[in-house]
Amino acid sequence: MKTPRILVVRGGAIGDFIMTLPAIGALRERWPEGHIEILGYPHIAEMAKGRQYADAVRSIEARAMAGFFVPNGTLDTALMEYFGDFNLVVSYLFDPDEIFAGNVRRCGVRQLVQASPRPSELWAAEHYCKPLESLAIYVDAPQPRVFPNEDDRRDAERFFDGMEDGKVVAVHPGSGSDRKNWPVEKFAAVCRWLVDEMSAQLVMVRGEADEVPGRRLLEALGSRPVRVAEGLQLPELGAVLERCALFLGNDSGITHLAVAVTPPTIALFGPVSQWVWEPRGERVCVVKFGGEDVAAVREAIGKLWSAV
Repeated sequence: MKTPRILVVRGGAIGDFIMTLPAIGALRERWPEGHIEILGYPHIAEMAKGRQYADAVRSIEARAMAGFFVPNGTLDTALMEYFGDFNLVVSYLFDPDEIFAGNVRRCGVRQLVQASPRPSELWAAEHYCKPLESLAIYVDAPQPRVFPNEDDRRDAERFFDGMEDGKVVAVHPGSGSDRKNWPVEKFAAVCRWLVDEMSAQLVMVRGEADEVPGRRLLEALGSRPVRVAEGLQLPELGAVLERCALFLGNDSGITHLAVAVTPPTIALFGPVSQWVWEPRGERVCVVKFGGEDVAAVREAIGKLWSAV
């Protein structure tokens, strides 16, 4: 394939997608002139579109897709032509009975690589790269990266407008599950220390699922100034986090986004968190819940900042 058309089918949440980026990047490195498209959730896949990885994004939630999830389903003609136009399809959908795969093959796809979306024995980024070995593509040390573009960085510049110079620390007290959330009072203790003793400025990331922990953290911080990052598109949020001196967050997709734009990051992992999802990197520290974890976070901040 000299200039192939490649489709990556990737649903899942923010962290799932970010952990798949090394695999998509390997496809781009192998075929730099190829057309790479992502079939997924556009608000998530936008992180890759025009930002090194993908040339286009299409929604997997289109009503016409329904037939592809039914055994020998009635397939939309336009979608059959769409799938058939790709030389290679790499699917990360959960498809144990190969229903989706079988229907895609009916469209005349030349080559289909099926990849499990559920890592268990390998670190997630390694797991998602492994199926590419069937294409003779080997990734030795996968590291998820997100690359904000100039528009994203201009949006971030506007977000920070009016903030004083100095160390900016971003915190994200929520996640997709309350059981993954470090207690708000511990977030507050660290944030008060950062502001009062380390002269840091705070940015709090808050999404729809973070309303309660976000409100409680603001209350616990009293009159200390906090700029709230909410309603931002993921590429813009990535550019905001890119400019921070530190990120502190739970086991969540936003923490993976922070690691992928490379500020020093402390990831808080609780008893329901799985090791396969732990972020890795020289500027990353994973702190487990329990015991003297507030002291452990403060110590980790000191080490990360001294290494910068």
